[in-house]
Amino acid sequence: MNKINFTLLAQELDDIKQQTLSKVGQADADHIRRIIRIQRYCEWSGRVLLMMGFLLPALWLIGVLLLAIAKILDNMEIGHNVMHGQYDWMNDKHINSRVYEWDIACDGQSWHRVHNYEHHTYTNILGKDRDFGYGLLRLSNDFKWRLKNSWQLLTYINLSMLFQWGVSYHEMAAERVFLGKQKQGRDPRVSHRMLKQRFFSKGTRQLLKDYVVFPVLAGPLFLWVFSGNLLANLIRNLWTSTIIFCGHFTEQTHTFEQRDCENESQGQWYYRQVLGSSNIQGSNTFHILTGHLSYQIEHHLFPDLPASRYQEIAPKVQAVLSQHGITYNTGGFFKQYRSVLKRILRYSFP
Repeated sequence: MNKINFTLLAQELDDIKQQTLSKVGQADADHIRRIIRIQRYCEWSGRVLLMMGFLLPALWLIGVLLLAIAKILDNMEIGHNVMHGQYDWMNDKHINSRVYEWDIACDGQSWHRVHNYEHHTYTNILGKDRDFGYGLLRLSNDFKWRLKNSWQLLTYINLSMLFQWGVSYHEMAAERVFLGKQKQGRDPRVSHRMLKQRFFSKGTRQLLKDYVVFPVLAGPLFLWVFSGNLLANLIRNLWTSTIIFCGHFTEQTHTFEQRDCENESQGQWYYRQVLGSSNIQGSNTFHILTGHLSYQIEHHLFPDLPASRYQEIAPKVQAVLSQHGITYNTGGFFKQYRSVLKRILRYSFP
């Protein structure tokens, strides 16, 4: 690390951020409002088509895909980015990070604490970043091998299929709300009672909406709607988990010890964000469906910039990193996903 001029690195990356912030305005507001309109169109047209499956099964399938896209957009390009405060400057009460609640089982305030603050502050610092491996997967030699790691590929598949519930339960598991004695050194920011109340409240609302209210409203088409909602949620879960794992857990991503990150300068913090992230190459549509988390490096560097700007600044970031001899980890979707699977398998064994 001492060969890198961290002061210069910070200055150059700060310049990119400030230049980009100076351009943020109407085009960014138009973008997020356009995505919200598309999301709503996909959701309601999808829900209507689910009820037409009895006429033609293909219509049901199209409905499932449209509803899945709506859920992906709500989760990724809208919810994730709005809750990072990327659009707070618009002063729009409907897309403000302090009050926005997304259409998944995870309570927004819990996500703010564990992801928005902990993960983005302490990215890949062992013992500080609870998102690294989600407490379920052994992804480096920093963790002692346990017998359960032998089948962690199956654990990963189950986590992916139920990803919204894994994210929802993540903070409670870390705080050992149902699992016994609290870890030493933990200073809970919210009481266990409040964590349980919000977990069950949000989860119950999601279950009722998707598997009771909409199916009951469909009357005799109950099963068409119930199964369509179930499949749309499964598609959303698999997509979001895959994108997130490709951005965080490829073979090239680094982990860090707490002692190595004490008294970090801004440049050293930037350096850690880059080494703890991976990008995924793709089309404009692909980037939107990932919430622009396909530019995970840029997102970790500048989480409060409108994500639609990441594609614009990526070449500038890559050029700066190249000048400092820092690897810019990027690749196609299948290359990065293979790398994730290899890492999961590699650390399944001692």
